[in-house]
This record gives sequence, structure tokens and C-alpha cells, in this order.
Amino acid sequence: MSGVTRAALVLGLGFLYAPILVLVAYSFNASSLVTVWGGFSTKWYAALFADAPLIAAAWVSLRVALLASVIATALGTLAALALERHGRFRGRSLFTGLVYGPMVMPEVMIGLSLLLLFIGIGLDRGLLTIAIAHATFCTGFVAVVVSARLRGLDRSLEEAAADLGAGPLRVLATITLPLLAPAIAAGALLAFTLSLDDLVIASFVSGPGATTLPMRLYSQVRLGVNPEINAASTLLVALVSVAVLGASWLTAQRGE
Repeated sequence: MSGVTRAALVLGLGFLYAPILVLVAYSFNASSLVTVWGGFSTKWYAALFADAPLIAAAWVSLRVALLASVIATALGTLAALALERHGRFRGRSLFTGLVYGPMVMPEVMIGLSLLLLFIGIGLDRGLLTIAIAHATFCTGFVAVVVSARLRGLDRSLEEAAADLGAGPLRVLATITLPLLAPAIAAGALLAFTLSLDDLVIASFVSGPGATTLPMRLYSQVRLGVNPEINAASTLLVALVSVAVLGASWLTAQRGE
């Protein structure tokens, strides 16, 4: 690696991660002024856990993320199986576009279109609509992870099970899904992370009593940044980082 390349890498990583490191450091600031260091303290974390509206928003985000990840994992896994195990079929191109389309669409467009859909069918906006919207957005990411794993599987194991008399469903349940387990778990963690972190889509499809943590943090930031927000953001970054690292580790696993 040349010196120019190394310098560009360091500058790029610094540009991306230095603000996050500063945010984490100032979450332990004893001063109420976010730009003035007043010594080390954890009092803002104590204040954070005493903030009832913020804790309520965090629970909403966790419930939405869990529900959305379950739905997205199920749909994404089925979509990957259809694309990788059933060859060419009528409408395959359309189906592929529907699965992967939300990954490349602007989130504003997804949020607005789903808002119009929910209004059109008369579905009250709340926790369920946010979960449906997040599942729609995350399904394609799960399908990508599971599809990559499917392409690397040894199909002779499935063929051997079929030759020994196992039906398609039994082959799926006893051979394919166990081999796909690391990829499915990685996809679920990725969907959980994306749902937990989303602000734009949730802003469109949320309703009364369904304020997520990113929405709550954004509304408070508009009134001024305080160290309590730094503490909440640090915990959110930590949770997302753990989920992403877990997904990366599971993706690297290989079935025996």
C-alpha cells in the first residue's frame, strides 16, 4: 500500500468515524455544555434512564425492530429460495425487482408510498405500520445475504436426501435450512439493525404513541443538543455495532 493510498484511507476513516468518537467521548462529559469538557462523569447515563419519554421511545424501537426483523427474515429467506432454487419462471424479473427495489429506492419515496397505501386501505398508523414498512425495506437485504449463502451450498447433500426418499419440505427442513442458519441469523441481525436505525421511513408511517428512538432524538436535537442525547446516541451506536459485528461473524460461518 502506497503512502498516498494509506493517507487517503486514514483521512476517509477519520472523516467517517471521528464525529462518532467525539460523540461517545462527550457523553461522559460532566459539563452540561456539549462543547466544553468539564471532567469525566456518567451522570448523563443516569439521567437518560430516568427520562420516561425516551425510554418509552426505545421500547417502541425495540419492538418494531424485532417484529420487522422476523417478518423480513421469513420473506427474505423465501424470496432467496425462490430465486436460487427454482431457476427461470414467469415473472422472475418482476419478482426480482420487487424484492431488491426497496434497497435502491430513496427512503422518502418508500415512506411516502407506504403512507398513501396505509391511508388508502384505512389502516391506522402506529407500531404495526412502522414494522410493516421496515420489513418491506429490510426484506431485500435478507434476501441478498441468504442468496449468497445458497449459491455456495453443496447441492449434493440435498440431492442425496431426495434420492433417499425425503420430500421437498423435509429436504428444506432437515438439510437446507440448517445449512442456511448462519446466513438467516445474519440477515435477521442486519434487518434488526436497519429497522432500529431508521428515521425517514418511520417519520412517514408512525402515528400517535408510536414514536421511535431515532424520531425522539431528532425532535430533541432540533431544540438543542445536550449530553443526555450524546449518551442515548452512544448506546444506540453500541447496540447497532454489536448487531452488525454479529451479522458479519455469522455470515463468515460455514455449515459443517
